[in-house]
Order: sequence, then structure tokens, then C-alpha cells
Amino acid sequence: MEAVLYSTLLVAAAEMGDKTQLIALVLAYKYKKPWTICAGILVATLLNHFMAAYIGEWATRFFDPQTLKWALFLIFVGFAIWILIPDKEEKIDSKSKYGVFLTTVIIFFWAEMGDKTQLATIAMAARFKDVVLVTLGTTIGMMISNGLAVFLGNRLNRVASFKWIRIFASVLFLLFAVLILLF
Repeated sequence: MEAVLYSTLLVAAAEMGDKTQLIALVLAYKYKKPWTICAGILVATLLNHFMAAYIGEWATRFFDPQTLKWALFLIFVGFAIWILIPDKEEKIDSKSKYGVFLTTVIIFFWAEMGDKTQLATIAMAARFKDVVLVTLGTTIGMMISNGLAVFLGNRLNRVASFKWIRIFASVLFLLFAVLILLF
């Protein structure tokens, strides 16, 4: 359960203010179908993060534990810095021929490619060596943060500044980096 908990917390925090959360806000505003959008986010995240977790677990077969520990430490420190840089909102075609669900799946799947949450999924799977539990945790984290964006939209900005959420997420990444070195 440690893999699920850490993966959930890390991705939920990292996703706050991320480009995919901004995409969720835009989709919710344009299409006004929150359940359909959340279903699309769920499918895209499961596909993308399962693939990422598999790659992370697979990588553990090729690196000795000490090398892996230092690589993961450096990756998480890099994420801590990267997350402090705000993402920009992307343009979304409001006249998609694929419908809301498929549009959401396609946009989210491709937006996650090379994104910090996908790379964090790879790193968490390398850390915990469990594809299913890490995928479950990172998907829950994505659904928490993007669900907030879809259902609460602009009210989210009134509750907490994305600047402070990014700082909190950065500290969380640094904490994970230190924990990787210690254990």
C-alpha cells in the first residue's frame, strides 16, 4: 500500500497547476460534460501510466540498486525544480469530430507523454517495483487533481494559489528524493 499512497500523493500534488490540469479546466468549460471528461481522463491516465510504470519496473532489471537509487534521487530533485515552473494553457479545438470522451482520451494521453507526472510514474515504479500499485496510485492522484479542475473549475483558484501548491509539490518531491537516499 506504500506504493499506492506515495504515488497518489506525489502525482496529486505534482498535477496541481500542470498543463493537463489546465486542459481539464478548458475541457470542462468548453464541453460542460464533467463525467464524460473524467471518464476520458481515467482511460488516458490508465493507459499512459501503466505503460510508464511498466517501463520504470523494467528499468530496475538493468541497473544495480545503488545506481538506481542515485538516479532516482537526481530525477526527484529535478522534478522539484521543474514543478516550480508554471505550465501554459494549451489550445483545444471545440469542434472535435471525435466527441467529448474520445477527444479527452486523445488529448490527455498525448499531453502526458514526457510530462512530469508520467516521468514520476516511471520513477515510482522503479522505486517500488510494482506496476499495478504504482499505476493505481498515480491514476488516483491524477483523478483527484483533475477531478477538482473539472468539477470545481475556477473556484479552485480562490481556495489556494497555484504558486503555493507548486511550492508544496516541490517540497514533496525533495522529501521523496531524500527518502530514496535514506531507505
